[in-house]
Amino acid sequence: MSGSTPSSSRRSRRRTVAATAVLAAAVVTAAFALTLDDADNRNEKAGEPAAVTESVAPAPADEGLLALARRDTSDPLALGRADAPVVMIEYSDFQCPFCGRFARETKPELLRSYVDKGILRIEWRNFPIFGEESEQAALAGWAAGQQKKFWEFHDVAYGKPRERNAGDFGAEKLIAMAREAGIADIERFQADMASDKARSAVRKDQEEGYSLGVTSTPAFLVNGRPILGAQPTDAFEEAVETAAKAAGR
Repeated sequence: MSGSTPSSSRRSRRRTVAATAVLAAAVVTAAFALTLDDADNRNEKAGEPAAVTESVAPAPADEGLLALARRDTSDPLALGRADAPVVMIEYSDFQCPFCGRFARETKPELLRSYVDKGILRIEWRNFPIFGEESEQAALAGWAAGQQKKFWEFHDVAYGKPRERNAGDFGAEKLIAMAREAGIADIERFQADMASDKARSAVRKDQEEGYSLGVTSTPAFLVNGRPILGAQPTDAFEEAVETAAKAAGR
């Protein structure tokens, strides 16, 4: 009697899922790479160094990339309903000035227009790229999340432009930010910052970003559609509305 066994069928399904994941990563890596190349070319023509505020990538969303959305109802580094039709994954560094611009200028509009209405979910990924202070700020953000204060810490950290690698994200300043964010147990906050669990969580986010070809911040995936840099608010609104429409909303 011919036919596959249940175990061989499961192995086949696992190979299919793995192949889909590899293909999805390749698609978004190419999309981010094209975006970066486009940014570099325009800035070189203008006689300027490469920046991270350039164009929306032209690549369409890929179904496989939707699996990157964790949709964990207990995730303290996420905003919005876990079952929202649109998920925006954000790879950011607390020392990145363009991330700060997005946080101050665009995120509040997205919250009012889409998150509060159940259309959009924002999932943060720590992607520290500017050295030790960026690493410590990422650990601090994660630690704040353990007391359900990540977004309060996020808003304090991005509340105003800060000088990069000049002590603005040193240990004492991070504790002051934690207090301002309303974190009650500072000793726990410090212990969580120093924990292996914090380092593992930050490393997981970094590895996810690097596997997709992210090399600068901020970088976003809106239902699998890559956007690089602190684009104007209407660019994000267009991406969210397009994704919502595709999802039947």
